[in-house]
Amino acid sequence: MSKLRLNLGLVALSAIWLMAAVANAAGEEGKVAGEGGYGGPYGIGRTAAPADIAAWDIDVRPDGAGLPSGQGTAARGEGVYQTHCVACHGSNLQGVRGARGGPLVGGRGSLASKWPLKTVESFWPYATTLYDFVNRAMPFDKPGSLSPGEVYAVVAYILHRAKIIDAEEEMNAHTLPRVRMPNRDGFFPDDRPDVFDYN
Repeated sequence: MSKLRLNLGLVALSAIWLMAAVANAAGEEGKVAGEGGYGGPYGIGRTAAPADIAAWDIDVRPDGAGLPSGQGTAARGEGVYQTHCVACHGSNLQGVRGARGGPLVGGRGSLASKWPLKTVESFWPYATTLYDFVNRAMPFDKPGSLSPGEVYAVVAYILHRAKIIDAEEEMNAHTLPRVRMPNRDGFFPDDRPDVFDYN
């Protein structure tokens, strides 16, 4: 009985090895160099082109590196806000209960209190990373759908409503990094060696 089991096991192992060899040969055959085939063990995919990488390379750092060309003012941003943001963040940027859109302004000086209100005005350290967040994650139902000009404009609108910039100030890749946020000095670098420090 054990000899039969051993023979069946060897047959099964041989069959598995044969199927793996056939799959590998098919994968080798599936490599299409002239048509951008990536190959690999499954013969699918392709090497990412510079345009593919650029579409994902959208991060903006605190110093403004990564900001795209474009510009916007609070006046234009009000229209963008009313179209894309008001349903979650409210007509006065106060947030809407149940919509999961928190308040954007107010709460300045409240972080050390018993009831801190974390908003762009009270908590956010860099205006540039506000651009980054809006660009990547907003509006909630269509993240990443705003043009650079729309993002600059709605950021300008939020900053103006938070009394951080004047209504007529144009936000762009040169002016946005110079905006001084109210709680910029409320943060300190994380000096643990295993954490990347932006400062």
